[in-house]
Amino acid sequence: MAISAAMVKELREKTGAGMLDCKKALEEAGGDMTRAAEILREKGLSAAAKKAGRIATEGAVESYIHAGGKIGVLVEVNCETDFVGRNSEFRAFVRDIAMHIAASNPQYISREDVPADVIEKEKEILRTQALNEGKPEKVVEKIVEGRINKFFEEVCLLEQPFVKDPDKTIAQLVSEKIATIGENITIRRFARFELGEGLEKKQENFAEEVMAQMKR
Repeated sequence: MAISAAMVKELREKTGAGMLDCKKALEEAGGDMTRAAEILREKGLSAAAKKAGRIATEGAVESYIHAGGKIGVLVEVNCETDFVGRNSEFRAFVRDIAMHIAASNPQYISREDVPADVIEKEKEILRTQALNEGKPEKVVEKIVEGRINKFFEEVCLLEQPFVKDPDKTIAQLVSEKIATIGENITIRRFARFELGEGLEKKQENFAEEVMAQMKR
């Protein structure tokens, strides 16, 4: 059964869970709204959504240096209490986020962080692509809106598939961790450095190396 945006919106309003979690639950439930809500409760994601508005100012700053020192990442992930911030499960989660950033090279945390001029420039490129493909002008805007979501999935950390488990996004991973730890968790900021970035050099795929290391 096709899952519509209206169905996702309705489930989100009923449960308070994230849009991606609602869509996944509806797909798992075959479009059954009641069963989808149960799935979210079973996974603790409804409760996680209620915690998401709480202030998180504790947490940890984690670093990750890829073997050989070719890629380095610093990431700040916040939680509500110092107790959780020092918890080994939370610290392992933060390290996973740092390693994911090293591998997947996101540019922003969420789509809300992408500057309007960057989005408009990308839309212009997508419009030109659609027209060059011979798409009718009357449907070009719909095509652009669909493809811009793919752009967000590529450049926004929360929408990227988690490198250790591509079946879930980073946003879903965060929601699951909120449910198990019992506190709000937010990824506040990150910085990624790649050796020689911006300089003319031999092409090397460091990201693939990091992904391979994570899957060992």
